[in-house]
Amino acid sequence: METRQKALLVGVNLNNKIGFKESMEELKNLAFACDFQVEGEVAQNLRATTNAYYVGTGKVKEILHLMREKECDVVIFNNELSPSQLRNLEKILKCRILDRTALILEIFSERAKTHEAKLQVEVANLKYLLPRLIGAREALGRQSGGVGTRNKGAGEKKLELDRRKVEERIVALNKELEAVVFQRETQRKKRNKNSLPVVALVGYTNAGKSTVMNTMIDAYKNTEEKKVFEKDMLFATLETAVRSIVLPDNKTFLLTDTVGFVSNLPHDLVKAFRSTLEEVCEADLLVHVVDLSNPNYNHEIEVTNDTLNQIGAGDIPVIYAYNKIDLAQEPMDIQQEDSVQISAKNGIGIDKLTNLIREKIFVDYVQCKMLIPYDKGDITSYLRANANVKLVKYENEGTLLNLECSKIDYEKLEEFVVK
Repeated sequence: METRQKALLVGVNLNNKIGFKESMEELKNLAFACDFQVEGEVAQNLRATTNAYYVGTGKVKEILHLMREKECDVVIFNNELSPSQLRNLEKILKCRILDRTALILEIFSERAKTHEAKLQVEVANLKYLLPRLIGAREALGRQSGGVGTRNKGAGEKKLELDRRKVEERIVALNKELEAVVFQRETQRKKRNKNSLPVVALVGYTNAGKSTVMNTMIDAYKNTEEKKVFEKDMLFATLETAVRSIVLPDNKTFLLTDTVGFVSNLPHDLVKAFRSTLEEVCEADLLVHVVDLSNPNYNHEIEVTNDTLNQIGAGDIPVIYAYNKIDLAQEPMDIQQEDSVQISAKNGIGIDKLTNLIREKIFVDYVQCKMLIPYDKGDITSYLRANANVKLVKYENEGTLLNLECSKIDYEKLEEFVVK
């Protein structure tokens, strides 16, 4: 059995910033998600970070001592380090250093399963690596110039080659991603032609979005629909999954599960996953899943809303689904319009959530009667499968249906409508 690497966490609380404790707790969860064994934590209150080490020189010595005492393999910082800070810390601590961005990228690298997700993560990784290449080649850069190198050291020349290779790889990956995006847009256009409303599940990582999707698939017995992966850990879902939900009255909508958000999500990662997140922007309704058992859930709501604004989805109608009420420390009295309290794992409140979704997306349905001639049996079959048929009578002229159908179907079959 492979032993887990031991990690030491380091955080700087700048000017007693609110939420620092929660941020460190989240860093610990991110480390667990990356399969590190957290051995300890070091924090420092500062007015400003230091240019050389991010933390003070005295704190570096404390980190070194604790690292040796706990036999740690890696030190993880709660904030993004500059290339020079990273180099300086590696020289003194002589171990692997990760900042928050690198840690999140590592989790994404391990979890990416689909071709698109792997491309997106590689682009973000390379963009993170690019300014940090200089440290890897520093020793070589001090070597004297040889024939044909003019005044450049061999390492400096190698650095330029490395940088060029990385930049070329980023360009190639982006071209490949464009092709995938085009394919996704084609699939989206086909879905739009079917005029099915789209509901996207959004929220902080590990809020329970995938569990909500799987519970809804179970609740409406859509057995032909494959369930999505769910697990109680950060970033369990990196791929967008789309499932068709058919309600008992034959009203159908597409439910989309998306990648979760997190505080200080690396900008390049948001950009890299923009094509995936475009599914959110195309939705008719967002279901913002909130982990009510987390005392810091209001902050998580803010982070999610900020990210939605970043990707251009801030104006889409939202329902708030306050999840994990079975784990909440005390009952919550949330007087918020368009919200529902649920426990997706236990199926509590899913019917209320469905009714809220129904009210929001099926607004253009028409109550009517249609008389379908007997030689048009295919239309009768279509309406039985795609409309809410409340009453059926067999008349001399054909089948009389008392039904509720979409406005599109009503207009398409208006010739059969009877007053």
